[in-house]
Amino acid sequence: MSAEIKHIDIKGIKVPVIFEKNKSLPTFNLQLVFKNSGYIQDKKLSGLASLSSKLLNEGTKELGSVEFAQKLEEKAISLSVSNGFETFVVELSSLTDVSQDGLKLLKKLLKSPNYTKDTLDKLKTLKIGSLKRKENDFDYVARNELKKLIFKDTPLMNPSSGTIETIANIKIDDIKKFINKTLVLNNLIVVAGGDIKYETLKNSLQLLLDTLSIGKNTKEEVFVANNEEKVNTLNKDTQQAYIYFASPFNITVKDEQAYMAKVASFILGGSGFGSRLMEEIRVKRGLAYSAYGYISVNKSHSYFTGYLQTKNETSNEAKELVSKIVDEFVKNGVTQDELDAAKNFLTGSEPLRVETLSQRLNKSFTYFYRDLKQDYSQKELEKIEKLKLEDLNHYIKSHKEISKLSYSIVRK
Repeated sequence: MSAEIKHIDIKGIKVPVIFEKNKSLPTFNLQLVFKNSGYIQDKKLSGLASLSSKLLNEGTKELGSVEFAQKLEEKAISLSVSNGFETFVVELSSLTDVSQDGLKLLKKLLKSPNYTKDTLDKLKTLKIGSLKRKENDFDYVARNELKKLIFKDTPLMNPSSGTIETIANIKIDDIKKFINKTLVLNNLIVVAGGDIKYETLKNSLQLLLDTLSIGKNTKEEVFVANNEEKVNTLNKDTQQAYIYFASPFNITVKDEQAYMAKVASFILGGSGFGSRLMEEIRVKRGLAYSAYGYISVNKSHSYFTGYLQTKNETSNEAKELVSKIVDEFVKNGVTQDELDAAKNFLTGSEPLRVETLSQRLNKSFTYFYRDLKQDYSQKELEKIEKLKLEDLNHYIKSHKEISKLSYSIVRK
């Protein structure tokens, strides 16, 4: 990785800056990433982070959404705000020669978001309309019901977009409090790159970030997936069955054997055609057009999850087959041919994952955020290349918790 990890002092806080200078294109990209600040912080107001990010996309109070958008468009500047479960992100991108104009507009946005009742009412109407349409999106329904099973009594059980009831109850003061708590120096990681000198960036950041308050360093939380093997079935007027499944997988982002989980995940269900799930469910039995499963590893939670669609009348057969495939995977492990194929793909495709500046910056951020070294990817590939079949199978057999599957099914 060619990105550098630097720090900039703002109000006595050492804010980390992940930076890569790249002259291949005259562009500039900046991300303000606030950690532990996504919908993990929604609490009882599910959808608060999502609605807050949408409000920040509505321009400033003085200019309004239309005039603010026009000023961005005049100079082809992109400015957007989004959130995940763990992070809240403000992203700015432009040609280098108008980067200062973009930074000035961003500063105005941070100082004076469009906190008006009309703006919030419009966003709530749009969001509630979207949620009503999603009531017939059975992938969305099945996925959310699965989260209620696998992450019961944690923030992960709540839909990131909220519910009709919670969105209706969110007020301007709730969004103000959320943004004031979230957009603070103590939780900030800056990710930047492009055709710009670091000293120029540093000076610009000094002016921009002075807008933010110091705030509190939000405590990291860890959530463990449920292993109670529950099944939730919803009967809907649908032409096919939607089957989502998940189970615990005991691993952390800093686990020294995480590379084995990556290989195992690829073979079990993450590789598409050639994976166990796809081969057994689609190729051999024709029960589904596609079937996927993968191990998701995050700072706050890790688990195994997957999904497929099948005919209503074969939903029970497909569900039982998923459990059988996973059980046999844990019991017998993988073959040498499967391991060789996984090695070839994972080591061969890695260079494609760092072709662009955006890809490299995102990867550098991920490693920094997870407290991993910047050469992690290279070391991981070396371990994968040397991985022996007996070691991988021993690892797979040691994770029997992956067989503790819960299912969320929507069918007629």
